[in-house]
Amino acid sequence: MRRVVILVGILLFVFVAVAFIQPANMAKSIANGKKVYANNCMNCHMEDGKGLEGAFPPLAKADYLKRPSKDLITVILKGQSGEIKVNGIIYNGTMPAQDYLSDEEIADVLNYINNSWGNKNVKPILPSQVKLLRP
Repeated sequence: MRRVVILVGILLFVFVAVAFIQPANMAKSIANGKKVYANNCMNCHMEDGKGLEGAFPPLAKADYLKRPSKDLITVILKGQSGEIKVNGIIYNGTMPAQDYLSDEEIADVLNYINNSWGNKNVKPILPSQVKLLRP
């Protein structure tokens, strides 16, 4: 019985420790992602994430970002062409692959986008998730 109590105590401690560590890592990822966004995404999606209607879809308050993380990662790794619907508007353009970005840069920029301009996604995207999807 004593071992069970000790084990539960250790697990509880680890759980609480991880809960406090993750926001700091997420904040760092978002800050790094802002730099990646400025250098690689802002020309099309604009500084405010509102895109350019008819040409480049918005990222601000974009329903498209509610897709699974693997879909968002794949768009950055492989690019995208053809019709997509974002916030009820059809876009039919081409986004080139950004596969030159590192796994960490892709995770960081997605964490930035997912937590900016009215978007809120507290579940971080990790570099390990990107690595698994890299061709």
